[in-house]
Amino acid sequence: MSKVDGLRNAILSAPLETSNFGEQPQPGTLYVPLSHMKALRLDSYLVVGGRGVGKSFWTAALSSSALRSTIDTYVPELDGIDIAIGFSNHECVEQYPNADRFSLLLDAGTDPYDIWRAVLLRWVAARLQRALPCGSWEATISWLKTQPEEAAQLMQEPRNWRGLMLFDALDRTSNEWQQMDAIVRGLLRAVLWLRSYSGLYTKVFLREDQAERTVFNFPDASKLRSTLVELSWGRHDLHGLLWQRLINAPAQHGERLREICQAVHSRQDGTGTVWQLKDEMRRESDTQRWAFEQLAGPWMGRDKRRGVPYTWSVNHLADTRGQTSPRSFLAAIRQAADDSRERYADYGLALHYESIKRGIQQASEIRVSEIAEDYPWVNTVLSCLRGLNVPCDYEQIRDRWEQNYPEGVHQIPAQRLPAQHAERGWDGIRDDLHRLGLLESKRDGRIDMPDLYRVGFGLGRRGGVRPKR
Repeated sequence: MSKVDGLRNAILSAPLETSNFGEQPQPGTLYVPLSHMKALRLDSYLVVGGRGVGKSFWTAALSSSALRSTIDTYVPELDGIDIAIGFSNHECVEQYPNADRFSLLLDAGTDPYDIWRAVLLRWVAARLQRALPCGSWEATISWLKTQPEEAAQLMQEPRNWRGLMLFDALDRTSNEWQQMDAIVRGLLRAVLWLRSYSGLYTKVFLREDQAERTVFNFPDASKLRSTLVELSWGRHDLHGLLWQRLINAPAQHGERLREICQAVHSRQDGTGTVWQLKDEMRRESDTQRWAFEQLAGPWMGRDKRRGVPYTWSVNHLADTRGQTSPRSFLAAIRQAADDSRERYADYGLALHYESIKRGIQQASEIRVSEIAEDYPWVNTVLSCLRGLNVPCDYEQIRDRWEQNYPEGVHQIPAQRLPAQHAERGWDGIRDDLHRLGLLESKRDGRIDMPDLYRVGFGLGRRGGVRPKR
């Protein structure tokens, strides 16, 4: 096997998948960007971020005993904290209600604030080994409402421990915006209630669209908003994450990649040897650029006019706000390695520049499928635009929508979380797409779409990455 073949196989063997469905991450996958350290601190009660930026990852990582020692080295105040889950995409009906139970409770007139206080009370009672009615959520909530003194005494009981409860995937609590808003608003009120009890903390992970809605319409909400931290990834963070995964590839594959990236050190934990990056590989440095150049070369073609792979690979995966998610970036690199192995076996580098472009295609398709899960209406309205070239006039886009839905916006299927401003017609749809980072307006008024979505939805751009046929 040639050296290049070995590198490609090594990249493909590395843990580059970032989707998390409640399972604990592997120790070698943990990478803590400097910008995320603030989000992990105890005084950051609200953490906001888009799809794929790490909300569910951090929920799983913080609750993992295997990863806590590593996380604690970056955020020492978490050392010794008892961490529990208050809601996530992994159902646990004993610890928190699922979407069906939320629906029944709300239909019965239960205040979401009381539902979340019941969740917090069960957590504290279990940790203190105190009994309270837990046969059903209705029973716990009834006890809270009819025995307020006992509930208060439970919360005020002396504790020799400190705790943190995490809340994630709150869009899974309901399929309707108004009901979800009420649930999230109730949670934030409960978070504010808990702040009066020393040593008990919460961290709520919210999608950007949730944080922009009416969930803060209650007294003293500003006290929580002042703690809000946004999860974002700089270019150097994405490359740092990539190399963190690469150097922890299994067996000889990891050895091959560590020969290139020599700025590493090892540490032992309960799972064995875990390799960590040194500081020069965690920031935008000559060392970090050089390492990626050993995989992809200096240019996106035969000369510098085509761009530099180190920057090109990140820039073409950004949304309209300039944000690139780690999930998209790692998926693109993995696809580039696989495509290079199949199409360019004789190429002298592990990643061919044309394969990097095809990696963008693959990442775009993945992103489009994710958007369809979060916002089904987006897939419906943007699929109508297949074949258009951007930038283009808004009138061209609206004409496509009107041709497909001649009776108006209300024809768009909306089984789950419909467009928020649909009552304003097609202009409202356009504004929602702008807000979500899928469309942007040029200075001349034309509408553009970043490659991250354009390729997957089948729109063209002169001189840009082509969509798959």
